[in-house]
Amino acid sequence: MVEGQLHGIARYALELARRLPRLAPAWQFAGLAGPRGLPGDLGPLTPDLPLHRCRAGFLSLAEQPALLESLARLRPALFHATSFSLPAAWPGPLVATLHDANHLALKEEYGPGRVAYYRLVVGPRARRARELLTVSDFSRGELSRRLGIPAERFQVVPNGVAAHFAPQAAGAVAALRARLGLPERFLLALGNAKPFKNLALLARAAPSLPLPLVLLAGQATAARHGFSRSTRELASLPELELPALYAAAEALLLPSRYEGFGLPVLEAMACGTPVLCARAGALPEVAGDAAVLLSPDEPRAWSEAVARICGDAAARAERVAAGRVRADGFRWEASAERTLDAYASALGMPAGAWRASA
Repeated sequence: MVEGQLHGIARYALELARRLPRLAPAWQFAGLAGPRGLPGDLGPLTPDLPLHRCRAGFLSLAEQPALLESLARLRPALFHATSFSLPAAWPGPLVATLHDANHLALKEEYGPGRVAYYRLVVGPRARRARELLTVSDFSRGELSRRLGIPAERFQVVPNGVAAHFAPQAAGAVAALRARLGLPERFLLALGNAKPFKNLALLARAAPSLPLPLVLLAGQATAARHGFSRSTRELASLPELELPALYAAAEALLLPSRYEGFGLPVLEAMACGTPVLCARAGALPEVAGDAAVLLSPDEPRAWSEAVARICGDAAARAERVAAGRVRADGFRWEASAERTLDAYASALGMPAGAWRASA
């Protein structure tokens, strides 16, 4: 799944791949990539471990036989499926991370093929996994209910925030703003064209927002949702430039109706940008009291809340400070350590066994 503009699941796999070999140097790690390997512009997310290419891509018709062939050839002591692409027929020790239940909860947005894949592959194989991980209490409840797997089978290991998401130097922010032609003050929205991302709400709110909107959601998303011409659309952005984009924004707006985690909330907070997000899915769990939580159905409430944040310097500073504290509580190193404990458990070892090998 690591291709194109990185999403949360791809980032999760890459962040772990960077850290696991350093934390447990006596254990041998390898990565299984798609037929084209990894993109060449991953920057700080480039993993330092041997990579093997699977001969078929994610969710292709040949995915399952290709996964089985790769694992039979590599013969790992344990396989960690970092997304819902689980090897149905491989009998070896499996740790699986299921990030959300999107394909079941929002089946009208994904189609019958994805639903069938979850029912026929993900659910049955997950029940036989040695360890099951997910990223939030919200996702644990959703996965348990929709897959019929007891909630206690899932261990919640939250995502983290990488170190390069931090307050940015004024020069770096100014350079990005000049290169992209961004306004001096603007609001930032992230997502994609899928209906559950709920960007249509911001399109309705945009005319009454006090500042112009910059949208990072893929090509032609603005036109598809009817955003005004004043909206500045970015099709994509390199990984290393994301922190400066967050830092340049007056606030991040995230109106999604359904998120298994919501990593942009923490990334923006770590960069010193206040966050307004929907009171839906895992977003309240991730944001805590540091974000402004709003209904995903009331554009006027979003306009009013944005106006308060943009017009009250003290209120904005309070949200910035609270966000920094909140983001500091989520670190990829902690996620990687808990993942290694899950590996140890799956292999019949005590927790922390990987430490003894360091």
